[in-house]
Amino acid sequence: MSVDLRAWISERRITEVECMVSDHAGIPRGKILPAAKFLEGIGERGLRLPEAIFGQDVTGDYIEEKDLDPRRSDIFLIPQADTVRMVPWYKEPTAQVINDAVYADGSPVDIAPRGVLKRILKLYEEKGWRPVVAPELEFFLVKVNPDPDYPLEPPVGRSGRPETARQAFGIDAVNEFDPLFEDIYDYCEAQAIDVDTLSHEAGAAQMEINFNHGDPLELADQAFLFKRTVRQAALDHKVYATFMAKPMQGEPGSAMHVHQSVYDAKTGRNLFANEDGTHSEAFLHFIGGLQKYLPAGMPFLAPYVNSYRRLIPDSDAPINMHWGVDNRTTGLRVPVSGAEQRRVENRVAGADANPYLAMAASLACGYLGLVEEIEPSAPIETSAYSLAAKLPRHLEDALMRLNRAKPLKEILGQRFVDVFTAVKLAESNAYQKVISAWEREYLLLNV
Repeated sequence: MSVDLRAWISERRITEVECMVSDHAGIPRGKILPAAKFLEGIGERGLRLPEAIFGQDVTGDYIEEKDLDPRRSDIFLIPQADTVRMVPWYKEPTAQVINDAVYADGSPVDIAPRGVLKRILKLYEEKGWRPVVAPELEFFLVKVNPDPDYPLEPPVGRSGRPETARQAFGIDAVNEFDPLFEDIYDYCEAQAIDVDTLSHEAGAAQMEINFNHGDPLELADQAFLFKRTVRQAALDHKVYATFMAKPMQGEPGSAMHVHQSVYDAKTGRNLFANEDGTHSEAFLHFIGGLQKYLPAGMPFLAPYVNSYRRLIPDSDAPINMHWGVDNRTTGLRVPVSGAEQRRVENRVAGADANPYLAMAASLACGYLGLVEEIEPSAPIETSAYSLAAKLPRHLEDALMRLNRAKPLKEILGQRFVDVFTAVKLAESNAYQKVISAWEREYLLLNV
């Protein structure tokens, strides 16, 4: 899609423009400008931010490691015209546009999440391959809770009562929040966010919305904007929407499943299936790459201490990297499909993951499988929960595995991995300073 930003903004009488990039947590960072000021700066590199935003952890602090400190220079934001959209929840006509981050010499910022995904997609392009993805995002609706020490609770729906039992795929349970979902769909339509199916998940007031398949960069942009959209719509209805991986004790976690396939860029043929519909060698190698490298890529799929509370047996989340056809207990599920729709669903990523980095990591692992011709294990037909847990059990274990995986680090970018690791260690260290309610309850008077 080719967009003339000047004409687009003029036709819609835009008064303000939100220029944003995604930080490592997936939080929109950037600046808000009057429309006239924004148009003056197009092509002039008038919009700068400190590179420090990519060395900022989720608490707002900056990493301190001297060699990794990205506060050394400014970067320039380059608006990507094909990402411009209205912000539908404002009364004043306001636009939002996603930016690429570059250095003064025009080279991409190597620690910017969107740039990392573009780096991986370029590797596919050079091979004549075109990856296609379709994410599925789960989230919880919860009662407004201003006290972070107080456990979260399901919100009250139209009936005047909160959910007290699980309502997986319940139609009436979704309709409890009909006005909210009507706004979400309206907001998504106004932003050209290509969402498809809405369903109730297994948790109390836990929902899932699926995206239609498409280009990974476009879908990452949409997922990035979608999270913001859902949170905003929920606030308008006086509830919270959370993409935490495990927000409530006793409830299942929230995932971001990513369906992936790879096509021949020239012929449009799905490389994952042979002409007779059987699995191709490329398909098996892609799975082999996921099996070998995804455990090392876990910091991008499970980026917080809380993320690992989701990855426990018999909780609708995987604990290892086995694969199987239509087997929802495995980390890698192959849905029943024809040759043109052959794909593998990565079920490991949490809803808390940055969409750019989760897709970049997953596609990077599959790419390594393709080029290294990695053979996968045999598919399983039994429950993967009865087999050994092979995924990292906590964040620091995952970071250790990442920094031992040389091929994965090389294609993601060494400096990016170094800075990302420093950010995640800072968050882990901050968490270690917190004394939990469990510790006060069971250790205070007993040890």
